[in-house]
Amino acid sequence: MKYLHTMVRVENIEKSLHFYCDILGLKEVRRKESEKGRFTLIFLAADNSDEKTGLLELTYNWDPEEYKGGRNFGHLAYSVKNIYDTCNRLMQNGIIINRPPRDGHMAFVKSPDGISIEILQEGDPLSEKEPWKSMTNSGTW
Repeated sequence: MKYLHTMVRVENIEKSLHFYCDILGLKEVRRKESEKGRFTLIFLAADNSDEKTGLLELTYNWDPEEYKGGRNFGHLAYSVKNIYDTCNRLMQNGIIINRPPRDGHMAFVKSPDGISIEILQEGDPLSEKEPWKSMTNSGTW
C-alpha cells in the first residue's frame, strides 16, 4: 500500500491557493476540471514530494455547499496492487465497502472514526468482475 494524498474541500480557490501556495509554500503540480462532475481538483506538493504521492488535493465543488461537521475534509487515499483482493480482505474483516470497485479502479471504506479512505488500483483499472460489478453503494463516503 502506498500513501497518495489527502483531500480537503475548499470554498474559494483563489483564497485557498494564496494560503497553501503563497503563504505555506506548497506548489501546484496538477489540476483537473470536470464539467460533468462539476468540480475542480488541484493537487499541491511540498518541496520534498515526488509530485505523485504525499499530496494535498484541494477539491472545489462548483455548486455552492456549506461545509459542516468535517465535510470539508474529504478522504485519505492509498493505491494497492489488486483492489479486488484488498476489498475482499476488508469485507472478510467486517469492513463495509461504501463504494465498491465496480470499475476495477476505485473504492471507498470508512475507518472506525468515520474517516473516508479511498482505495485506488495501482496502474490501469482491473477488468470489471462480479461481485463488485453489481454491488451498490452503502452509506456515504
